[in-house]
Amino acid sequence: MCNTDWEERINIDPGILGGKPVIKGTRVPLQLIVGDLAAGMTSAEICEAYGVTEEDVRAALGYAADRLAEERVHALPSR
Repeated sequence: MCNTDWEERINIDPGILGGKPVIKGTRVPLQLIVGDLAAGMTSAEICEAYGVTEEDVRAALGYAADRLAEERVHALPSR
């Protein structure tokens, strides 16, 4: 598990964006934040663009890291 306390900052509610995880108190999906970081935006740019905090950005990354840690990889037989 990641050391980020993302549970305090992330909301998953079926009534908000169909249950996609968002920053608590907003409709900003984590997918958007992580995608923008991957595209080269800085945390400061994301904070300014979406009205979130640096802690929110770190929580989004912590959530993503935890989800990846749970991912199972299944080897496919070679052809």
